[in-house]
Amino acid sequence: METNQTKPPMPSNHLALAIITTILCCLPAGIVSIVYASQVNTKYNAGDYEGAEKSSKNAKTWWIVALIVGLVIVIAYALFIFVFAGEAFLDAYNEEMQNYN
Repeated sequence: METNQTKPPMPSNHLALAIITTILCCLPAGIVSIVYASQVNTKYNAGDYEGAEKSSKNAKTWWIVALIVGLVIVIAYALFIFVFAGEAFLDAYNEEMQNYN
């Protein structure tokens, strides 16, 4: 039994960012990120350093995917509102301004 064996540093589990992107951006991809993030500490403590590193990279990848998907949805929604409801909004605004004056 070797006593000089040193453990590599534990990789980041990205759990906080996984939870934030799940709540604010994209639920399905965020859940996948949370699952991978929860595996990091377990694998590291079991001695599976390579598996912990892989889970950490997967967690990071999935929270980034969740963030990007969330941003795309917000931008698409804003464009949809601007394109289809923009004219009606401006008409209502101008009418209200005329009534105010």
